Amino acid sequence: MEYDVIVVGAGPAGMMAAATAAQYGRRVLLLEHKDRPGRKLSITGKGRCNLTNHTGMEQIIAAFPRGGRFLFSAVSRFSPEDVMALFERLGVALKTERGNRVFPQSDRASDVVRALTQYVKDSGAVLLNRAHVHKLLLQNGQAQGVLCRTEQGEETFLAPRILLAGGGLSYPATGSDGSCYTLAKQAGHTLTPPVASLVPIVTKEDWPKQAQGLSLKNVALTVTDNQTGKRVFAKQGEMLFTHFGVSGPLVLSASVWMRPMEEGRYALSIDLKPALTPQQLDARLVRDFSDQPNRDFCNALDGLLPKKLIDPVVALSGIPPHEKVNAVTKAQRQRLGELLKALPLTAQKFRPIAEAIVTGGGVALSEVSPKTMESKLVKGLYFAGEILDVDGYTGGFHLQMAFSTGYAAGEAMGSWD
Repeated sequence: MEYDVIVVGAGPAGMMAAATAAQYGRRVLLLEHKDRPGRKLSITGKGRCNLTNHTGMEQIIAAFPRGGRFLFSAVSRFSPEDVMALFERLGVALKTERGNRVFPQSDRASDVVRALTQYVKDSGAVLLNRAHVHKLLLQNGQAQGVLCRTEQGEETFLAPRILLAGGGLSYPATGSDGSCYTLAKQAGHTLTPPVASLVPIVTKEDWPKQAQGLSLKNVALTVTDNQTGKRVFAKQGEMLFTHFGVSGPLVLSASVWMRPMEEGRYALSIDLKPALTPQQLDARLVRDFSDQPNRDFCNALDGLLPKKLIDPVVALSGIPPHEKVNAVTKAQRQRLGELLKALPLTAQKFRPIAEAIVTGGGVALSEVSPKTMESKLVKGLYFAGEILDVDGYTGGFHLQMAFSTGYAAGEAMGSWD
C-alpha cells in the first residue's frame, strides 16, 4: 500500500504532523501500535492535560536546558498562541492558570485527545491502530517505507517520507516503549542514552515517609552538586512528600539538572518559609514561644508547620520534644530557624524511567534539521516529539515542543516537491 507520508506514533507530535501534512493534500498514514491514539496524552497533567505554556519565546527556550536552541525555529513557526488558537478552533475551551500553564476548561485531557484525533480524521489522514512498525525500509540513503505487524498480519506500507514520533521510554503501557529508538538506530542515527527526566527522587533519609501525601506550596527548593559545590537548581513552587522521598513540580523540574544521577551526589535543601528572612522567622518563633511558654516544644509548632512535618522537624532539630518552649535557648531556636530555611535531604536515585513524565536523551540533534525535523543522514526520514534529545521543565513545555516539532515535520513533509 502506497502513501505520500507515513507517521509512526499517534501521540501529540505524530497527530499534529499527520494532520498538517494531510492538509497539503498528501496521502497520509498514521500508525499507532496501541488500541487508540493519544494514550499518554490522556494521562498528562494528572488527567487534566497542561497542553502548553502561554509565555514568550525566550521563556520557552530557557525551559529546555538541553535542546532549547534547536527548538527556536519550530516554536517560532508554531507558538503557544498557535496551539491555543488551534484547540479553541477545534472546540476545546481553554484557561490559563498560575505559571502561565494552559489547560482545557473542562479539566479533561480526554477532550484534548478527542479533538486532536478528530482533527487528524477531518484532515483526511488514515489512522491505523494496533500497528507495530518493526523495520524501516531504506534504499540508497532514502526512506522507502515500513514493515508493520497489524491485526491482518505482516504488512508493508510504502512512502517516500516517514516520521518517527513514537516517544521515549516513560509510561510504556501507553505506547511510549522505546521502539522508535530501534528504528532510528536502523537508520544509522546516534542516540544519547535514554534517562529518566521529570522524575520523582528517592531520598537517602526515610523521614519523608512520615510526611507522605503532604503537598507544600510556595516553598523553595535548592539542589547542590556535592562534587563540584555548584548550585544546579533553585526555584520556588510546589512539592510533595512520598513514601520513597519527594515529588511534585519543583522536584520534577530539578531532576532535569541532576545528571548524572549518583547516590549521594546531590544535596536538596527546602526553604519552608521563603517569604521570611532568617531574622523575621526568628522573631516569629520568639512570638509563638512567648504566647504559650509552658507548652512542650513538640506541640508549639502547629501554627508554623503542617501537622505531618512537625515530628520530622522536631527530630531533626535536636531539641527534646517535651522541652518547655520557655527553656529553649537562643542557640537552639536559631538552629531551628536554620533548619526551617534549609531542610536537608540527600538524593539517592531517581524512580524508574517507566515512572518518569518524559525521557531524556534520544536522537542526537546534530543529525536533525531544526527547521524541517528531517534527518541529515537519511533523505525523507523525520523525527518529532520526545524521541529527540531535548529535555525541559514541567509546565506544558514538553507538549508545546511536541506540537511545534510535529507541525514543523508535517509542514515539511506536506509541502515537499
